[in-house]
Amino acid sequence: MMLVALILASGCSADKTTSLSVPYESYKLDNGLTVILNEDKSDPITSLVILYHVGSSREVPGKTGFANLFEHMMFQRSENVGEDEYFKYIEGAGGTLNGGTSFDQTIYFEVVPKNALEMAMWLESDRMGYLINTVTSKSFALQQNVAQNEKRQGVDNRPYAFTDYVILKNLYPKGHPYS
Repeated sequence: MMLVALILASGCSADKTTSLSVPYESYKLDNGLTVILNEDKSDPITSLVILYHVGSSREVPGKTGFANLFEHMMFQRSENVGEDEYFKYIEGAGGTLNGGTSFDQTIYFEVVPKNALEMAMWLESDRMGYLINTVTSKSFALQQNVAQNEKRQGVDNRPYAFTDYVILKNLYPKGHPYS
């Protein structure tokens, strides 16, 4: 037991400082899009992350779930990408993708082999620019059902999941964007 304590103590030095540095470039395009670029050539993969500064904190009390609903809608299709083809394109190239919504943001990401980066960028740009003309009553109702089912499975039918709601309600007063 003493040997273990000595080994652990010898590895912990208060004098050592470790700093983490991630080199990156940041610039703003003419269309207002902010680009943050980190180049790392150690792996033959790349990731693309798109972050929208829109989340549930911008919703009106009594009318919630829209940020999450539109997160789902943006996976559906766009003018140049057919129904459910986002997944087919990315997974067909050997990659993965997903998205998520929080209080302040909606985020989408793809991790793909580096030779598929241009395709992933095209998919994201198409989703940004050409989604609106593909939103129909049918696709809206379908994704509304998917989002509601996601809540039922992830919150309503999970033990203690309601505690998050209770904690947040007590942590943030009425009128706060996170309440």
